[in-house]
Parts: sequence; structure tokens; C-alpha cells
Amino acid sequence: MEDILGQEWDIVPAGGATGEAFYARYRDQQLFLKRNSSPFLAVLSAEGIVPKLVWTKRLENGDVITAQHWLPGRELKPIDMNQEYVAKMLKKIHRSEPMLGMLSRLEKQPLKPDAIYHSVVKELDEEVLSLPAVHKTMVFLLKEKLNVNCDEKVVCHGDVNHNNWLLTEDNQLYLIDWDGAMIADPAIDLGMLLYWYLPLEDWQSWLDMYGKPLTDDLRLRMKWYVSLQTLSSIQWHKNKNRLQEMEYWVNFLEKLSNYENESISSTHCDKLS
Repeated sequence: MEDILGQEWDIVPAGGATGEAFYARYRDQQLFLKRNSSPFLAVLSAEGIVPKLVWTKRLENGDVITAQHWLPGRELKPIDMNQEYVAKMLKKIHRSEPMLGMLSRLEKQPLKPDAIYHSVVKELDEEVLSLPAVHKTMVFLLKEKLNVNCDEKVVCHGDVNHNNWLLTEDNQLYLIDWDGAMIADPAIDLGMLLYWYLPLEDWQSWLDMYGKPLTDDLRLRMKWYVSLQTLSSIQWHKNKNRLQEMEYWVNFLEKLSNYENESISSTHCDKLS
């Protein structure tokens, strides 16, 4: 990275799973650098979903380095997720034609419930599949798989965890970490946000800000996708030997399967931050 910016820049790793992101500072300039970001980043920047893209450079080895403004701010807290600015931002994302067009040009095909189901289930090992809550959930998923088809396909983020939302000091809101972006049912993002962060009695008022009614069909689709996401979380934490977190999601799955509609309170989400 020093070869690109110069020796006068202070460059430190930004963390993350890939090790391909860095923070850079020189005097009053601050940048967020990433190696081999998706071309999707350009339209995210143009739409104001992520901090502004400053430049893109291709290296001799074929790698592409992108630089974005590094903005002072904070991650959202679980309690912030019921705010209107979150609902409005997610509405903007789900209704963005430029974002949908770019993902389509990148040959992202709209994901159907069956494909998402099989991508998750094939990763589950026998021990996870033997858990009573998982077995009960599998019955539900199979029973309803044909009932959750939705003609509406939008750009979904896929992980609207509060840690992926950045609120800057001048009150600009961004949603970052788009590596899992997909074209799919908006219920994927909506279900995760509502089930994780809002009590059931607040769902309709939040959806009013987003611009969608809380129909029985939407309830079913959200529950179906949240159930799948929870199975994936259980297996992921097991693979990492994070057994306490795995147990947390098993308990959540039990609540999800035992009640028609259930949500995790923000105090529970604090444990996952």
C-alpha cells in the first residue's frame, strides 16, 4: 500500500476476515483502502449508500485498490435500529434501480427460496441436524418452501446487523460491508432487522416508515428466511467452536419455531455486538 500512496502515509490493517482492508492517514486526509472490491462499490458510492469512492487503481499484478473517504462516526446501537433513518435507507436500497442494474450486469441471478434453502442446508452437519429445534425448523422450512415465492426481487444486503451501519458525526447514515449482496426477496433483510431488533408490536410502525404493510404473506416469508439464517449461524459458530454463541442461536431457533411470531429484544442483541 505504501507504494501506492507514498511513505508519508500511515497505513494500518482495518481488520476483517479477509485482511484486505486498511486505514490510511496523512495530515488531515483519511482513507479506507480495500483490495479487489467489487465493481458494485462504484454504484453504492454514487447512490450515497457507502462513503464516497475517491479513486480506483489497478496494480501491475492485476489487483484493484479502491479508496473511500474514511469518515469519523460510530456504529449503530441495537436501540437505534427502530429509527426512521434506518427504515428510509433500507427502502432506498431496495428500490434502487441503478444498484439492481449493476448487480444484474455483474451476472448476479435473482435467488429463489429453493436455491437459498439448499445452499444453507448442505452446510449443516449431522450433529446440528440432530438438534430437536433444528429438526422442527427443517419441517417448517420444507412445508412452506413453495409458499414463500415472491415476484419482488431487489438488492438485498444480507447482513443488516447494527455493526454494519455507520452514522457519521454530521448525521450521514451508511450501510457498509456489501460482500454478501444478492438479488432476492426483500424479506431477507426485513426479517433479520425486525426479528433481531424490534418487539412485535413495533413492526407495523417501522414498516410504515419503510413503506410496506405487514401482511400474513410477509410475516411468513420473513420467518422462513430468518429460520434459514439462524441455521446458518448455528453451524458457523459450531465450526468456530464458539459454543456459547451457538447455544444462543439454538435457543432463538426454539423460540422462533414455538411461537407464531417472536422477536429478539435489543438487550439480547447487545450480547452479539
